Amino acid sequence: MPEKIEIRGVTKKFGDRSTGRQTVALADVSLSVADGEFLTLVGPSGCGKSTLLELIGGLTTPTSGELLLDGAPITGPGLDRGIVFQQYALLPWRTAQANVELGLEVSGVGKRERAARAREFLDLVGLDAFRDRYPHELSGGMKQRVAIARSLVYEPKVLLMDEPYAALDAQTRESLQVELRSIWQRTGGTVVFITHGIEEAVFLGQRVAVMTSRPGRIKEVLPIDLADRDSGGDIRSTPEFTSYRHHVWELLHDEISRAAEASRTKEVVEVG
Repeated sequence: MPEKIEIRGVTKKFGDRSTGRQTVALADVSLSVADGEFLTLVGPSGCGKSTLLELIGGLTTPTSGELLLDGAPITGPGLDRGIVFQQYALLPWRTAQANVELGLEVSGVGKRERAARAREFLDLVGLDAFRDRYPHELSGGMKQRVAIARSLVYEPKVLLMDEPYAALDAQTRESLQVELRSIWQRTGGTVVFITHGIEEAVFLGQRVAVMTSRPGRIKEVLPIDLADRDSGGDIRSTPEFTSYRHHVWELLHDEISRAAEASRTKEVVEVG
């Protein structure tokens, strides 16, 4: 399959004006995502996962290196990329449908067309019957579905998701994982999904990209071959799933241990 996203030797540094020091968030990151692929991204806290997603979304620029979408440089945000964050960011005075319509309204899409498109994508996420409800009348899982519909209504080529289910209970999270895979299969889009959950990464991703501790690099990209995960069975209890989960856990455990040791060394140096 052709590459949809290409990340080539990307480094991102942040400067602290008060101290003049620079923090390296990402160091020489290279990664490709195929057209129509579902890629999950995991790594220790503070390794730069969200920074990488922001770079793909065009919300920030790299210090060095380049990012390409369909072979063209990413120079800023665009409707070809939808972004879903952990926070729902729904307007409380607008109904679910009106929240989904908001971006279309700002873009000048006519009332009838935007209403039809909003209903189409609310139906896609299973919420057409709740289109007239306000955010305070919806559960956390429903609010996140509205946020997903709002991002999909533009029909973006790429959907970027930054720990969208982190605040949800386990049962709701697993339900939405199944639903998201169904949406991805029906739309044929490309998904980059950040998570702290190893099980979530393995269940959702065709590949799991594991990042190192800060400065973030790509440590390993693991292909996931689980043919039965959409069958409705308990795929998480199978030996194959357990093997993938353990492999990712080992990769992450090494990085977390390394980060903890580096932190202890730094404390000793600073005290000494």
